[in-house]
Amino acid sequence: MSIKKILLPIDFPDISMGVVHQAAFLARHFAAEIILLHAVTSMSYPAGLLESGHELTARDLHAEIIKRAQKDLDESLLQELDGIAVKRLVLRGDPAREITQTARDQKVDLIVMSTHGVGAVYRFLLGSVAAKVLHDSDCLVWTGAHQEKAPEGEFAIRNVLCAVDLSVHSRYTVSRAAEFATEFGARLTLVHITGSVEIYGPGGSHVLPEWKDAIVGIATKEIAKLQQDAGTKAEVIIDSGNVHKLLNRAAEQAKADVLVIGHMPSGGHLGENGGGYSIIRESRIPVLSV
Repeated sequence: MSIKKILLPIDFPDISMGVVHQAAFLARHFAAEIILLHAVTSMSYPAGLLESGHELTARDLHAEIIKRAQKDLDESLLQELDGIAVKRLVLRGDPAREITQTARDQKVDLIVMSTHGVGAVYRFLLGSVAAKVLHDSDCLVWTGAHQEKAPEGEFAIRNVLCAVDLSVHSRYTVSRAAEFATEFGARLTLVHITGSVEIYGPGGSHVLPEWKDAIVGIATKEIAKLQQDAGTKAEVIIDSGNVHKLLNRAAEQAKADVLVIGHMPSGGHLGENGGGYSIIRESRIPVLSV
């Protein structure tokens, strides 16, 4: 696996130090350059500028905003990204569009970003940006939950969990997950979540054992064939029910450090198992969309 350029979008003051920590880990492992991107929008910096006591005309405001953004970017994350080649870009426009266009223009191999910010407004706005980037980007996308502080200790990849839906694209997903696991000498586990096998009637819900055994049996055979085609010998977890809850449970069971999911080529990084962006949003561990 070759990753030479990593795009790391950040916002002020809502920088996710946990995601920065992960991007730095990946950049050091692959000896990759980090492109640090801040997209200035019409809502950027106005409160801070007004509080500074500057008397700005409408004509000057944009130039001052760009100047302030560039200063903030130039002074940010110096310690966290020490020893890594870093290019710092300030662009003006819609954040999702600037991220995806920059990834194409700079021939980026991997985008690393938060799934959402802090607070109701940030959570909505950044979540919307992440969803658009996942949908429109052509390269790999690594997403992680927002963390204001980097976790203690070094981030490591020892166990990789790969979610498959047994579609025609699953072989590619598994192959990329295996490639990623091999890169880090990590253990690979495959997980497949089937639909619920419960029926509802008098007294509540009931699981039909015969139905569950049949579905799990079919999935077991399909995954065995998939592994044969992909040349992998990973451990397998098969479960039935709520996708988000069971993927998180599988991640705990496998002690996974990252979840790998696939995407439909014409539909963006929307994930497998029918969960779409919600799989990424609800995951308790970073997600690599391939």
